[in-house]
Amino acid sequence: MKIVGLIGSLRKAAFTRQMMETLPEIAPEGMQIEMAQIGHLPFYDEDLRVEGEAPADVRALSRKIAEADGLIIGSPEYNRSFPAVIKNAIDWVSKEPEKALMGKPTLIATQSPGQLGGILSNYHLRQVLSVSGAVFITGGEVAITRIGEKVADGRVSDPETRDYLRSHLDKLADLSRRQG
Repeated sequence: MKIVGLIGSLRKAAFTRQMMETLPEIAPEGMQIEMAQIGHLPFYDEDLRVEGEAPADVRALSRKIAEADGLIIGSPEYNRSFPAVIKNAIDWVSKEPEKALMGKPTLIATQSPGQLGGILSNYHLRQVLSVSGAVFITGGEVAITRIGEKVADGRVSDPETRDYLRSHLDKLADLSRRQG
């Protein structure tokens, strides 16, 4: 099972990156998670299409997501919502011919050093992605609180948080099998 991950923070040592890079280590057997780069995409602009084609990097991302069995979007919370880099990627991919997000099993995972775990970012991502046809796992959101206390050496180290993430990866695997 092939899963694509999008990391909504560009900083190398970002908590979101640490959370997302933990996922391949704890994924269920048979699940491969590949992080796709999105920080280099141009701002969404229809004028950048040449003869109806989006820029090559956009096309490559859209194909990668379309060919995957599922999608994970990891996000911090900036000003009570998700970062522009994620919105930009969603806007581009949602307009591509393969409609890569339509029916795509999707897990949203947010985190925050605070007490809310990025839950408003999570909520806003659900709103935006639902318009594009993404299908979400059920049974609670991944919104990790006090993330700074739960990471070490670039990965989530807290055993309970790793189990929590693993249980949601299992749900994504189940949804992907049902959708497939």
